[in-house]
Amino acid sequence: MGRREELIVGLDLGTTKICAVVGEITSEGIDIVGVGTYPSIGMRGGVVVNIDQTVNSIRRAVTEAELMAWCEIRSVVAGVAGTHVQSLNSHGVIAVKSREVTQADIDRVLDAAKTIAMPYDRQILHVLPQQFIVDEQEGILNPIGMSGVRLEAKVHIITGAISAVQNIVKCCEKAGLLVEDVVLESLASSESVLDKDEKHLGVALVDIGGGTSDVAVFLDHAIRYSCVVGLGGNHITSDISVGLRTSMEEAEKIKKRFGCALVEQVSQQEVIEVGSVGGQKPRQLAHSVLAQIIEARSEEIVKIIEWELVRSSYMESLHAGVVLTGGVALLPGIRDLAENVFDLPVRVGVPYHFGGLKELVGNPMFATATGLLIYGLEHGKSTVSLESGPGLFERILVTMKRWFKEMW
Repeated sequence: MGRREELIVGLDLGTTKICAVVGEITSEGIDIVGVGTYPSIGMRGGVVVNIDQTVNSIRRAVTEAELMAWCEIRSVVAGVAGTHVQSLNSHGVIAVKSREVTQADIDRVLDAAKTIAMPYDRQILHVLPQQFIVDEQEGILNPIGMSGVRLEAKVHIITGAISAVQNIVKCCEKAGLLVEDVVLESLASSESVLDKDEKHLGVALVDIGGGTSDVAVFLDHAIRYSCVVGLGGNHITSDISVGLRTSMEEAEKIKKRFGCALVEQVSQQEVIEVGSVGGQKPRQLAHSVLAQIIEARSEEIVKIIEWELVRSSYMESLHAGVVLTGGVALLPGIRDLAENVFDLPVRVGVPYHFGGLKELVGNPMFATATGLLIYGLEHGKSTVSLESGPGLFERILVTMKRWFKEMW
């Protein structure tokens, strides 16, 4: 195999799965060349709770992606989520030295905007410009070259707990990976599933994953509000497990096979089979009972998200509606339920900016991982030289031998 110079790797560390996606940069954008997934063991609510288990899950997902792309992955752009993530809007002002705005002036005004009082245990993840103001002229997206003596910037600042971010970086490093950047997962997902018109008109991205639901509001091409809600698909699974008196594994299977977020969309006469615990025989249960359990929890999640949107004060500005993504967006009936609660148009967002093996990622579950590729390309991150050849084969062989030892 030859050597490919321009590859980007996105690593989504979710509560239910670890996902690595390899993209090759082309003149037309990004081609998907490799995808690897593995159940996330050691993560809870977007936060690492077991280092060794998380490292093992990362290694397995990355090795699968390496096998498909036939390359050796050395660095990644990693996603971060969890209720420890917080955000706020800030404002910075400087005097323009040369009476013409330069990139140095933009850097200075952004530094001024992020000079905020912050607890010692938190760090800034992103400083995202909303607009620039030159001599009281508002609504400027790129002020470079403009004449003026006063430059202001309104920005959206996203912060995270230092320990939570460091644990993610540590797990990646223990798995043999260099973390080029850590990106808020809802910000990454927005790159993958939203279009420019939606970001201009006003749209809310709602990424409902296994342990958390990430919310981001965009208006006039800039992010205006973001938050993380500590509820997700695993809470639906837990309710099914308790309500039907079955194991979490069986509850997850039932949710994926028979789940529906609206009782009115299932037949009242239909019956499903539910596995029992303790070696007892499977039971017959009305499908509508399962739908009632799922609808109650789904409605709670959506209503909490609605409350966050109301709190953001941008609810009336969402002219493009709401875009649902993440694994829970695949749940039948969830889009209709969200439309009923939000009283806004809702669509399910899937990654669509890609070539190559794009059918492998045409699923809301890959919104974050693929969005990390676009973010990495736009910000010059994780564009690395990845080699293929005998060294890769030996590395994969060693990894597979270790797996067999663990199994036996």
